[in-house]
Amino acid sequence: MGSLKTKGIILLENNMGDFDKMVTLLTPSGKIGCAAKGSRRNNSSLMAGTQYLCFGDYVIYKGNNSYRINSCEPIEVFYNIRMDLDKLKYAAHISKIVNDVTDENQNTYRILQLILNTLYVISETDKNLDLALSVFRLRLLCIMGFVPQVDKCLACGKNNNIKYFSIKDNSVKCDECGRADKSAIGISPSTYDAIKYVSSVEAKKLFSFDIPEEAIKEIDLVTKIYLNEKLEKEYKFENIW
Repeated sequence: MGSLKTKGIILLENNMGDFDKMVTLLTPSGKIGCAAKGSRRNNSSLMAGTQYLCFGDYVIYKGNNSYRINSCEPIEVFYNIRMDLDKLKYAAHISKIVNDVTDENQNTYRILQLILNTLYVISETDKNLDLALSVFRLRLLCIMGFVPQVDKCLACGKNNNIKYFSIKDNSVKCDECGRADKSAIGISPSTYDAIKYVSSVEAKKLFSFDIPEEAIKEIDLVTKIYLNEKLEKEYKFENIW
């Protein structure tokens, strides 16, 4: 038992009783389910910091079998997401995926960094939302160990004429080998370059690129199927509310 101080973001919130709530907090060292006593009272010091998608500093009391938020200080509330239903839809989709792939006592620093960077891009820029989501999906899978081979065709070893992304083999393939792979999805040079970039670039430069509309559609399809396949779950927007 004792207190711990941590930064984190609220992934979920559920009302409990008349004035309390339970929140799911993603920290650099794992996901924690916490009670926020009295946080729904109008004068509660916990009200702002226990809202959905709030990133802040938290002091948490750890009991024998439970956690309780003692105090919190919001750092970023992503106000623009809260005011835009389209942005909120994408943010909710992302937070659901992160909630599914994280657990307690897990090194989640890179995942926390990724969701914060993605939410910032959604909130504060005019980046295409499908592109932002695609970048998030692919980078998350890379963090989880599903880094695709992108420097050459997995089947024949050629590093030119790359035309496909193989879902089954976690790799790119040339025109000839890709046509023989039923799990392969056709990609343009712009999409191929984007996949290579997202798979390897440092975190702070992750969203520092744009691609044509057709390539956005391609990478959206590739990353959606890739994510569903590797997480063994079908994620749809209509299931988030």
